[in-house]
Amino acid sequence: MKKQRVRIRFSKTEAMRFTGHLDLILTWERTFRRASLPLSYSEGFNPRPIMNLAVPLPLGFISSAEIGDFWLSDEFTPDQIRNSLDKSLPPGLIVHDVQEIPQLHGGKLPSLVERSDYMITLPNDYPGLQEKIDLLLQSSQCIRTRKRKEYDLRPLIHDIMLVPSDDGSPPSLRVSLLILPTGTGRPDEVLSALDIPPHETIICRTAIILKAGEEK
Repeated sequence: MKKQRVRIRFSKTEAMRFTGHLDLILTWERTFRRASLPLSYSEGFNPRPIMNLAVPLPLGFISSAEIGDFWLSDEFTPDQIRNSLDKSLPPGLIVHDVQEIPQLHGGKLPSLVERSDYMITLPNDYPGLQEKIDLLLQSSQCIRTRKRKEYDLRPLIHDIMLVPSDDGSPPSLRVSLLILPTGTGRPDEVLSALDIPPHETIICRTAIILKAGEEK
């Protein structure tokens, strides 16, 4: 039985960089169990813990701004939940904030997301990169192929900004991508469109922005 809904903001760091989305869900389930915090489970022949992660983080990415909603079958204060989780978290997960969500049966978290922001660490200076960014932002479309299907990346790009470093190292890219019913923007696709090999970079999600009125 659902008695409480909490929203947890957390980081997924280098130690869990190559942990996939489904394995991350299992990790959270085990973490709540170790913390003696009773998750609420679905009914039926194969009960599953009731939780929503805002946006799947692709394999190889890290994040300082993940969001997850979790339903509990008992009630606790946010401090009690935070303290219990901190003692049970595996390497690679860091909890930043725990908040109770009054709407026990409100909209599922993935449906509330508007966009994601990323900071991308580049290994080198790329000549003409600013010009390529400007051209991409000015383009009316950017046709890419994902899983053998063509799609238009351009409507999913909210903004791209080249961020100079203060110490003479290569600049970084700040990329903001929309999440629409027609698709989800991926920073590795933006890198490929800019002729930058994604595997040579470090991609960190720095924010998940919820739709107006949904931020708690």
